[in-house]
Amino acid sequence: RKRGDRMKKTENKSGKSGMQVMKKLMAFIGNYKIFLGLSIVLAAVTVILQLYIPILFGDAIDEVVAAHQVNFPEMWFYLKRIVFFTLVSALSAWIMNLINNRMTYRIVRDLRSQAIRHIQVLPLSYLDQHSSGDIVSRVIADTDILSDGLLLGFTQLFSGIVTIIVTLFFMFSKNVWITLLVICLTPLSFFVAKFISGRSFKMFQKQSETRGKQTALIDEMIGNQKVVKAFGYEEKASERFAEINKDLQKYSQQAVFYSSLTNPSTRFVNNVIYAGVALVGAFMIPGGALTVGGLSVLLSYANQYMKPFNDISSVITEMQNALACAGRIFALLEEKEESADPAGTIDTVTGNVTIDDVAFSYDKEKKLIENFNLDVQPGMRVAIVGPTGCGKTTFINLLMRFYDVNSGAILVDGTDIRDATRHSLRKSFGMVLQDTWLKAGTIRDNIAYGRPDASEEDVIAAAKAAHAHSFIRRLPDGYDTVITENGGNISQGQKQLLCIARVMLGGENGELPPMLILDEATSSIDTRTEIKIQSAFARLMNGRTSFIVAHRLSTIQEADVILVMKDGHIIEQGTHEELLKKQGFYANLYQSQFALS
Repeated sequence: RKRGDRMKKTENKSGKSGMQVMKKLMAFIGNYKIFLGLSIVLAAVTVILQLYIPILFGDAIDEVVAAHQVNFPEMWFYLKRIVFFTLVSALSAWIMNLINNRMTYRIVRDLRSQAIRHIQVLPLSYLDQHSSGDIVSRVIADTDILSDGLLLGFTQLFSGIVTIIVTLFFMFSKNVWITLLVICLTPLSFFVAKFISGRSFKMFQKQSETRGKQTALIDEMIGNQKVVKAFGYEEKASERFAEINKDLQKYSQQAVFYSSLTNPSTRFVNNVIYAGVALVGAFMIPGGALTVGGLSVLLSYANQYMKPFNDISSVITEMQNALACAGRIFALLEEKEESADPAGTIDTVTGNVTIDDVAFSYDKEKKLIENFNLDVQPGMRVAIVGPTGCGKTTFINLLMRFYDVNSGAILVDGTDIRDATRHSLRKSFGMVLQDTWLKAGTIRDNIAYGRPDASEEDVIAAAKAAHAHSFIRRLPDGYDTVITENGGNISQGQKQLLCIARVMLGGENGELPPMLILDEATSSIDTRTEIKIQSAFARLMNGRTSFIVAHRLSTIQEADVILVMKDGHIIEQGTHEELLKKQGFYANLYQSQFALS
């Protein structure tokens, strides 16, 4: 429920008005001022020539005096100009569309690139609280919809604005008063369009948010299909999807319904304006202020003047949808980044770790770790045990600075880890977790993930040390076998062996890290292989500070110190033998695992 509440808060942050979103979007559009200027100039050329060609047609027709009395030289002169200007107008329109395409997709490219870069610097707390499907929907689907809206907007908007301005110029040259009448009545069209678009924008926002939920559900169900089938969750998953799909249908229908009212409404207002021009013009003809021909020209231009409003109103549907999607993208881009890295680094680490009165909780209202103190000397093996939820993995998250402590400090070789770059801290650790980290690619790529320039011999040596070489050889293409994301086509134990091989390979310079974190590192491996790997780990941990999280207490009996945690506190501390003698919480845990029936 709390996760849902947090997601609702995030969705509300994207609920900005269309104007606010447009202002933010203009900052990206402003990066392409040259393209924008060229597009406007070409739109002006296209529209002016299109409006000037009818005048040339009229002049050509006037050269037909009577039957058998045609001024062919002058007529051909006008017709040649018509052909020339038509070709220039068509060429200008083609180049304008080309520029609009390039500008639109570069803007979307910039948005996507910035979104991906921003995701890299977001705190893990944000990624923990938001579904990956919703984030993917913002970066992929929402930007696609935005590009469609921008492309249509640029093409119709520029041409429409220029058409309005040029038409007004021609109308003023014919009759000032009727032109002023048209201008005074024009705001009616804007008012109607704004009234309707304000409501459709809210519906498009809900549509976009619901689409993100739908993508998140699909991503979750596909990514965990084995679990879904194992627990017979197919029907429930279909029901959840149907419910979200129904909401999406409802919001989509409402959005399209409201936006579809825009075009006929503005057409009605424009027809009222057209009728007003005809009525006023008809009264002006008897007084000689206007001729019948002049009125027909004004009516023609009034129709030309109002046509862009109809075109623009038809674009509003796409633009409202695009702005709603842009709002979700900007909500992601405006999320607060993780705290900036200081200039300091942690170099030549010996492995001395000090935990000084640390307090931390994911939720401020629910305490987790309090008054946590620990002094680890270089080369010590520190085992951490305790019931589920006591704070073992949280301690690892704090040690790696995936989260920052609320109070107190964690020091490595006397340096507060908040005073050094995250990279310099994390490269000092080798990690093998219960959750495997594998990416789509070859076996070789996954082993050499932290050291991509490693030689074939080094990769094979690391795989042998992790006892993974034998199963890799049996794969169809050996080390060139491609595995899917999260290693869906190999077993859980094999995935964990690959993660162990990755640590055995070492870091950037080929050296093994001075500190190790093993969080249930052999939980998915068979007992025989585990015994072999434990001996490999023993060699690996020799001289290195090691933190071992384990539920199987048989794997930590050789630890230099065992920390027994409960409710975020260290309640017992000592060697295996010392803790057994105390007959406390650890002894009860141990006896519960090894008690004889």
